[in-house]
Amino acid sequence: MMDSGAKKPLLGLTVDELGALLPSAPPYTAKQVRAFCFEGKKIDEMTSLSKKLRAELEENFVANPVSVMRVYRSKDGSSKYLFSLTDGNLIEGVYMPHSYGNTLCVSTQIGCRMHCAFCASGADGLVRDLDFSEILGQVVAVNAAEGGSVKKRAVTNIVLMGSGEPFDNYGNVMRFLDEVSAPDGLNVSERNISLSTSGLADKIRAFADSGRKVTLSVSLHSPFDEERSRLMPVNRKYDIASVVAAARYYFEKTGRRVIFEYTLIAGVNDTDRCAVRLSELVRGFPAHVNLIRLNPAGSALSRPSADAANAFLAALTALGVSATIRRSFGEDIEGACGQLRRRVISEEKAAEAGAPADEPAKRGGRGKFTTV
Repeated sequence: MMDSGAKKPLLGLTVDELGALLPSAPPYTAKQVRAFCFEGKKIDEMTSLSKKLRAELEENFVANPVSVMRVYRSKDGSSKYLFSLTDGNLIEGVYMPHSYGNTLCVSTQIGCRMHCAFCASGADGLVRDLDFSEILGQVVAVNAAEGGSVKKRAVTNIVLMGSGEPFDNYGNVMRFLDEVSAPDGLNVSERNISLSTSGLADKIRAFADSGRKVTLSVSLHSPFDEERSRLMPVNRKYDIASVVAAARYYFEKTGRRVIFEYTLIAGVNDTDRCAVRLSELVRGFPAHVNLIRLNPAGSALSRPSADAANAFLAALTALGVSATIRRSFGEDIEGACGQLRRRVISEEKAAEAGAPADEPAKRGGRGKFTTV
């Protein structure tokens, strides 16, 4: 949870919740404050409020608990955002412009406790869950930074695929979905939101029962339990059979096609045998396999060549599987989850110890960055 000593965020509070915090203000003030927060305004920028009220709010509250610390611009058009939270923790997100709209990848936890072998997010374990306002704050901060507003959003699509396991922070993620899709919020359709899970089968079923219309992406990464358990320790609790059954249940309840994410690792899960078994698992209901060439992110695992990835795709297609290779964004700005946060923390520790810290803007392969 958020630091109890930090100022309470106003972003995402309902009109009733805000009204309870402003008992002496006119009734319409709560609606004004809520609207200002979604526009990305700081309290001192809420100029239609009296100076006295703004000063009172400043004492105990912050509009958005998420601040943009740095922005790294990639040559492919994407941007990596490094955010600072009110308790000093850092999180990150990636903004990816497309011809059909602009997607923001957001984090749901600081760190992660899933410990997937190929992911930097869980390398240092879970620090804490993000509050719903901190998840929402990433969207509001980037929307404003990219020149958007509530009426004309720069962020049109959201993927919960950053650091953390969304279903390990279930309550805050549900509240985030309520607020980001609210008509008096950012009004993002749930159909424009994707949520990626490592396969917490019980939470997938609960999510299906909640009536959400979010696109569900399930990280599979191997069609065999023994190998998947090595790559993803969560498989020891939720094996492949239970995960696929929960995914089928999600489709049955929502009518939404399920995406299976499959990170290709050279010599590990890119064989013909893997393709055959994967095709058997996803057969019989609307599903799509999203192939991702591994970003090593400091692990000992190897990325397959483009030719090897295309060969695996061809094998799946021949077996009747709907599949594509996902385009990678931000490779020159450490786009993989958790990479940037870990490096910046390492550099700060080195600086505190008196060791010279490298300047990211001058380092090869880091892209250009702006300090905000």
